[in-house]
Amino acid sequence: MARLVFSYRNPGRYAFNVLAGTLEPELARGGFTLELARTPRELSDALSRALDADEPALVAWSFYSPSFVECAEEQRALREQFPSGWTSLAGGVHATAEPQETLEAGFDFVAVGEGEHTITAIAHALRAANNDAALRSALASLRGLARLVDGRVVSPGRGEPIAELDAFAPFVPARRLFGPIEITRGCIYACKFCQTPFLAKARFRHRTPANVAHWAGEIARAGLRDVRFVSPTSLSYGSPDESVNLAAIEDLLGRVREAIGSNGRMFFGTFPSEVRPEHVTPEALALLRRFVDNDNLVIGGQSGSERILRSTHRGHDVESIERAVRICAENGWKANVDFLLGLPGEEPEDVAATLALVERLTTLGAKAHAHTFMPLPGTPFRREAAGTVAPEARTRIESYEGSGALFGQWRRQESIARELAERRARRATR
Repeated sequence: MARLVFSYRNPGRYAFNVLAGTLEPELARGGFTLELARTPRELSDALSRALDADEPALVAWSFYSPSFVECAEEQRALREQFPSGWTSLAGGVHATAEPQETLEAGFDFVAVGEGEHTITAIAHALRAANNDAALRSALASLRGLARLVDGRVVSPGRGEPIAELDAFAPFVPARRLFGPIEITRGCIYACKFCQTPFLAKARFRHRTPANVAHWAGEIARAGLRDVRFVSPTSLSYGSPDESVNLAAIEDLLGRVREAIGSNGRMFFGTFPSEVRPEHVTPEALALLRRFVDNDNLVIGGQSGSERILRSTHRGHDVESIERAVRICAENGWKANVDFLLGLPGEEPEDVAATLALVERLTTLGAKAHAHTFMPLPGTPFRREAAGTVAPEARTRIESYEGSGALFGQWRRQESIARELAERRARRATR
């Protein structure tokens, strides 16, 4: 019997929850097993058991670009320990955007595009395979998978996108694999620094309120209290375009509240999601206040420079950011505003404008959440220079940190940005 093993660690857990949910009907039919390895030791032990039993084994990773090196190193170490008899697979946004680099790092296959239909086809291949060679041969023919042949990426095509989110589970209650419920996939705004619309298409696909409520109820029935959501722009739920559909959001939140009861807690517009500033209105906040348990919102501001907001295709202006924070303050909400430092084309006057905006927002009670721009594969900005925090800005940013007005992993992201740019440069010279 074939064995599928997920390297079930950050950052791949959310993706693997969805894929494990997709696999549940296939697992019930038999022919292969699924193991979740939460540590490198568990990963090694799972593969060792499969090889000792002479079972075909497929080990899978899912990651974003910042975690590519870590996951590639884990795969390399596992290959050194077990040189043959098993197959490795990489998925996620980085593998889709950079299949050549991912395959050259040692992975046997990469999953390109959305994974639900692909993982179902992989299940059929696992069920039919009686050895590693047969498994590899079957995988080579599957749409959604790519491999290297004579140094070139060969694939039958990207994975088929799913039409309806309702058709696939967001997690697996039977295995106690819980996480945020994906309520929206794709994003119409297509900001030039973001991978989401370029992996999942620049349009919205929404899970229906009844389906979201069903899965929220599963969380409550498991004895867990907190329900969170995954969305690129929370207040876009139920809308096909730039408008806000408060009726759809009310339907969603009302159904979820009914499903989780008074003991449950619901968090909307907070990590791992955010809201766009132009969507923040007194009416929207009044609606949220009726249902949700968070008293704060994550607002995507990104820059205090009108020029940079236009060049990054953000779709809003600086006044929208200030207005959103003022509305939050006037209605008893706390605002955490995301800023992206070191964006392409940023000049000293743009940096000054962003710092001035941070100053104004903090006087209104907001906190700035600082990030450093990373040239992420698959985005229009993928070939830009690594983001850096200008020396004249660093001192002020650190002073905001010291006062509690700013937080974030901007230093670590500065290092990751350099690494991404250096890898790109090395590939360009080969």
